[in-house]
This record gives sequence, structure tokens and C-alpha cells, in this order.
Amino acid sequence: MYGSDYSYFDFYPQFKEAAGAVHQRQWDPENWADLFREAGAGYAVLVTKHHEGFLMWPSQIPNYRWPGYQSERDIVGELTEAVKARGMRMGVYHSSLLDWSLTDKPMTDPAGLVSEGGPIDEAYLRYQYSHWRELIDRYEPAILWNDIGFPPGANLYELFAYFYNKVPDGAVNDRWTQLPRGLHRLIRTPVGRALFNWAAKRVIANGTLGTLTPPHCDFLTPEFMAYPEIRQVKWESCRGMANGFGYNWMEKDEDYLKLPELIRLLVDIVSKNGNLLLNVGPMADGTIPEVQVNLLKGLGAWLREYGEAVYGTRPWRRAEGVTAQGMEVRFTQKGDSLYAFILGRPGEKNVLIKDVPLEGNIRVYEVKSGTPLDFRQEGADLVLNYPQGLLEESVQVVGIRSG
Repeated sequence: MYGSDYSYFDFYPQFKEAAGAVHQRQWDPENWADLFREAGAGYAVLVTKHHEGFLMWPSQIPNYRWPGYQSERDIVGELTEAVKARGMRMGVYHSSLLDWSLTDKPMTDPAGLVSEGGPIDEAYLRYQYSHWRELIDRYEPAILWNDIGFPPGANLYELFAYFYNKVPDGAVNDRWTQLPRGLHRLIRTPVGRALFNWAAKRVIANGTLGTLTPPHCDFLTPEFMAYPEIRQVKWESCRGMANGFGYNWMEKDEDYLKLPELIRLLVDIVSKNGNLLLNVGPMADGTIPEVQVNLLKGLGAWLREYGEAVYGTRPWRRAEGVTAQGMEVRFTQKGDSLYAFILGRPGEKNVLIKDVPLEGNIRVYEVKSGTPLDFRQEGADLVLNYPQGLLEESVQVVGIRSG
């Protein structure tokens, strides 16, 4: 489209101009924060630097190869202020191990992702480490969301301590794995590259990608997947609304999740001790595509009706169940309340959920309306008598409260 002699780095002056004062109305952080709040989000995480190395804030530690390779407008700061003003927490994503602005070597295989993705010398280590310190000092984020890994040689415990001293209730994700510098050098040899590619193929084939242990983390980050069972360690599923991250003009509306799918995805994740970090990909002018806006607003509307069964809940003794008709069920609990999500429309007034034994004085109700539901126990199974008018939702949510 742009010609073979057009470099990726020819784009960044265009980006800086579009984000500058003359065009600042095209990107409105207030509108973004309003949308995130309307979607029911508790926190937002902004990409401050992705693998290509461009900085989304006016850093005092500039790129040492490409002068001016950063935003003159404080995009990180403006969105942070808007998000925090609406009672949400703000996190910062930063790609630390990879920085394609500092390498000319192409990444053509798994080993290339590590060996050609950026330098591993002391200058690069100081560059990345200093950026994290700057982000913590300037914006006091609630979440440090690192990606891919971290350059060798850093004392990450020192960085984490610095963060927690600034933000005592902050959280750190799990993507901080450091490979020894000697291993990085080995991967840059023909033999080491071949061995790494062989091992990487086995890891991907066995589905064990992402099992390298970081020095410390507060939560795990599976990508475009959810764990099939309850995890004791908190986790967060990150994914796009369609097939990838960012905005892809070739994706059509049919490529995106539909609202019932998104609701069921959220319910499944929450029932297993997870959070959902849903990617929002703006277009070039800083506006969010209508299909994404509609999904976010639809999810927010659902959460305003059923958030009692989502916010502040914890997993029950099991996450999954099933009805007599074979419909899937998910469970959460909060205080003396158990919540059951029936993933679909039962189509019958009597709905039997298998293996939900209840004892004592129990009240069962439909969460959206608060309407009491007649129920009975058949052995260990719970039978609900649904009024016919309550069967139109794509997910039925029932509250079961003792006392």
C-alpha cells in the first residue's frame, strides 16, 4: 500500500501530528473513560510501549536510536487522570524484552523473537528499567503489566519493592521471566537457535506455553483462553473482541464476539477466580469502532442488572454445573449468597440444576428483578419453578441466599 521503500518508522511523525494540539479533539480521553465506566470496568490498562518501541508519553529517557520517537502529548497521563477521576484503577502495559526500534534483524522463527527482538546489553537494560521507574513515579499505576519477559541482569525484586512502596495495594502480572544473558547469547548461535526452535515447537504442541516462572507475580495472564478449572492464584484472561489485539480494518462485524458470547465468557472466567481484560482497539483517528462500542455498552447494561452476582464474588466449591436438559451452569458466591448462571434459555418452567444441595432457611430469587422463585430439593438436585416471563434472557441468573 505504501511502497517497498516506506519504513515502519515513517509512520511515527504522522502519529505525533495526529495526536498533537491541532488535532487533539480526535482523541478524547474523557470519552474513552466514560465508555469504560459505562462498560462496567473496574480498571483499565493502557499500552505505554509495544514491541515497536514508540513511547506513548513524553519520556525523559528518550529512544537512543530514533530521536523524537515518542509522543509529545501525554497520552498515558491524560487517560490515567480521566480513568481515576471516574473511580476506576489504572494500569500500564509495557513491552520490556522486545524493542524493534533498536534492531534491524528480522524475526523469522521462535528463536528470532528472543534473539532478534532487541539488544541485551547494559544500555538497553537501563533504558527499560528507567522507563518502569518513570511510569511508577509519574502515574502511580495500580497494575504493572509487563509483556514477553525482561532483559537479563536486572534485580526485579528491587523494582517491585519500589512499586509497592509507592502503591501498596498494587498488582504485578506474571510476564517478567528473565533468561540468563548466556542463554540469550547461545540462542544467537546457529546451534542454539536450532535447539530453541525445537524446544519451542514442543512447548506449543504440548500447550505449555507461558509456564516459565517469573521471579514474582500477583496474577497470571492466559491469552485468548480461560482456565478450565478454578485456580487458587488470581488470573486474568486477556483477549480482543475479535481475533486479535488492536484495530484490524479487515475484520468485519461477524468476526467479533456477539454480546451473549461475551457475557458467557465473562461469567465462565469469574466463576474460576479470573478477571477479563478485554482489548479495545481504536482506529487511526483515535475513535473506537462502533461494533466495539456497542459490545462494551451491552456488557455494561447487563452488569448493571446482574452485577450483584459478579462484582466482589469468589468461586464456589466448584465452578461448573449442568441442568437436566444439559445446559451449562456456572457458580459464584459472596457472603451468604450463592449465584447460579444458567447459560442459555431453558424454555421450560421447571429447571433442575444437578448437585446443588441446600440446607436451612433458603430464599431463591431471580437476580435482575428480585422476583422470588419457588423451588424444591430432589435429593441433591435443585429444582426451580421459573415464571414463563423470566426465560427470555440469554443467561439466567439465580440468587440463593440463606437466612
